[in-house]
Amino acid sequence: MNVHEAVTSRRSIRSFLPDPVPSETIRKVLALAARAPSGGNLQPWHIDVIAGEPLAALKAEMQQHLRSGVQETPAYDVYPPALVSPWRDRRFQVGEAMYARLGIPREDKAARLRWFANNFAFFGAPMALFCSIDRRMGPPQWSDCGMYLQTVMLLLREEGLDSCPQECWAIYPETIGRTLQLPPERMLFTGMSIGWADPAHPVNELVTDRAPDDEIVRYIGI
Repeated sequence: MNVHEAVTSRRSIRSFLPDPVPSETIRKVLALAARAPSGGNLQPWHIDVIAGEPLAALKAEMQQHLRSGVQETPAYDVYPPALVSPWRDRRFQVGEAMYARLGIPREDKAARLRWFANNFAFFGAPMALFCSIDRRMGPPQWSDCGMYLQTVMLLLREEGLDSCPQECWAIYPETIGRTLQLPPERMLFTGMSIGWADPAHPVNELVTDRAPDDEIVRYIGI
């Protein structure tokens, strides 16, 4: 698989097969992903990978949280509080496209909430990755983490694996911090589901739109 194929085939998968991810595969991917660029070579990312019984225990704890309505102070705002067009429209459109694939109408709020809860079971994935960062780091270092995580996702595609980056974990920073035993100076950035896509699930047929080039790119002197 070349880079073009990895980029075009990468999607946020929301239903995984239970088949385990080989330990040697994820170790190889993460070792190579460390070559991702970072300003000043700070390499600000801290990565925790969890699978097997520890992952099952976390999933069970999250199900209990959801049943009892446990809420925590989010680590940060995943989206700006007053999201405006065109970004608000793009977010709305992808949500509607996903729920249409699932056959869940807009008025069925309970069904939508039940589906959203799958985030906290990693959509059935057998492996999860968490990225955390020192609280003293700023926006440039957060962007470094994004480049690292994109590199991970593309290398996973090369191995035939799929993923789903999940900033929703930022709303449970205490639970994840306790599970991973993060030091107090470290904050959770994001989670990621990793595994093999379930080819039979309709949600995995979703391919999101991208804005046309003339909306986001300006060529000057070219």
